[in-house]
Amino acid sequence: MARPLGPVRLKRTSPGTIAVGIVLVIVILYLLVSPSAPDFSAARKATAALHPLSPPTSPFRKSSSVGGKAGPPPVTRYNLNNVTITNDPVANRENVLVLTPMARFYQEYWDNLLKLSYPHELITLGFILPKNKEGNAATIELQKQIAKIQKHGLEKERFKSIIILRQDFDPPIPSQDESERHKMANQKARRAAMAKARNSLLFTTLGPDTSWVLWLDADIVETPPTLIQDLASHSKPLTVPNCFQRFYNAEKKAMDERPYDFNNWQDSPTAQELASKMGKDDILLEGYADMATYRALMAYMYEAGADIHTEVPLDGVGGTALLVKAEVHRDGAMFPAFPFYHLIETEGFAKMARRLGWQATGLPNYKVYHYNE
Repeated sequence: MARPLGPVRLKRTSPGTIAVGIVLVIVILYLLVSPSAPDFSAARKATAALHPLSPPTSPFRKSSSVGGKAGPPPVTRYNLNNVTITNDPVANRENVLVLTPMARFYQEYWDNLLKLSYPHELITLGFILPKNKEGNAATIELQKQIAKIQKHGLEKERFKSIIILRQDFDPPIPSQDESERHKMANQKARRAAMAKARNSLLFTTLGPDTSWVLWLDADIVETPPTLIQDLASHSKPLTVPNCFQRFYNAEKKAMDERPYDFNNWQDSPTAQELASKMGKDDILLEGYADMATYRALMAYMYEAGADIHTEVPLDGVGGTALLVKAEVHRDGAMFPAFPFYHLIETEGFAKMARRLGWQATGLPNYKVYHYNE
């Protein structure tokens, strides 16, 4: 027989407990109905691509699709007359495409890239890497660093978009060691391959809203954070700084620096005479005693303490760091993988740009630094 229950006594709840409960309910309801915390700013959403086939320089976010099928690619109009290219690209919100052919990954290169003060939401990065063992290792490390920034970095650190390409041809020389790269016998084949890589990268990534293209080699490990703004402030079609290399000077028993890139030059009568006697498939090379051209090299024009914005006209340029107005490339100036007026790759590019009416400009007192192997 069940025993009757006694009177039920309810315990009084304190006013403090009730208040905490109400606050928790409000917080839960807010989290349920409010959108998730934005990982994509309003400015980025405004320029986001609507489809994977949209311009590669536009950031793309995968959206939920009905039935697992993506919608058709949009038809979009672009008026290139509205793309500004000015000496104040930050104020005018101009998009910059930073292109890097990469055979090896250097952490110092990546760290320097992240320090660039140009707004990252206006920067698209493009890379092309060879299909070999070194290229595979570089690709893996590059992807790791990209994931850290694009997925887990602060909003201001993330770039507008990033494209990685793999070369569809074999490297002409097996090793990327500095001594092997700079052998005179390897130059024509090596630089022809470099030209193909640069063109593949350029033609695949140049978007309709790109104002500037910064060519930055993967072994440039030190530049001023304001590199893009500084070079663009000159408002020249092609602008190239002076590339140096830091090294330990055994004689001085101290760190020192030396000129590195000898492809920035002013032409000479001697070089022109040499070219006139060459076969149609021969090329002129700079920086080799066996081929003395007596050109005026920007590498030797540096003056300590002089104005870093001093300008000199150039006939040939290197590609270690080179800022190009996008309209120069749109006009058809590319990197010849064949002898063009007996020049090839970046030097041939300067010649081609000049034939199209665009003059190259060098900044002999503005220095960037190359990795020292």
